[in-house]
Amino acid sequence: MSRVCELTGKGPMTGNNVSHANNKTKRRFLPNLNDVTLQSETLGRGVKLRISAHALRSVDHRGGLDAFLAKAKDADLSANALKVKKEIAKAQTAQA
Repeated sequence: MSRVCELTGKGPMTGNNVSHANNKTKRRFLPNLNDVTLQSETLGRGVKLRISAHALRSVDHRGGLDAFLAKAKDADLSANALKVKKEIAKAQTAQA
């Protein structure tokens, strides 16, 4: 399982551990990923995703999963999230 957020595409970054003697060794900064089930109001069901804590705050700020996916770029989304986005768009056009 890759360490990439399914909604934002945020992944590991690299940097250095710096000792008191200023020795540098490579290290990885991993995103804070969590397995969550987000509720889609349009679909009327939950969607399981592996997203970062920052993305979870962004979903809440934008007003839910449906609103977040409507504004999200397709390049940042995982295949699973892109599939959910298309399902939501299809359901919204059917309601209208």
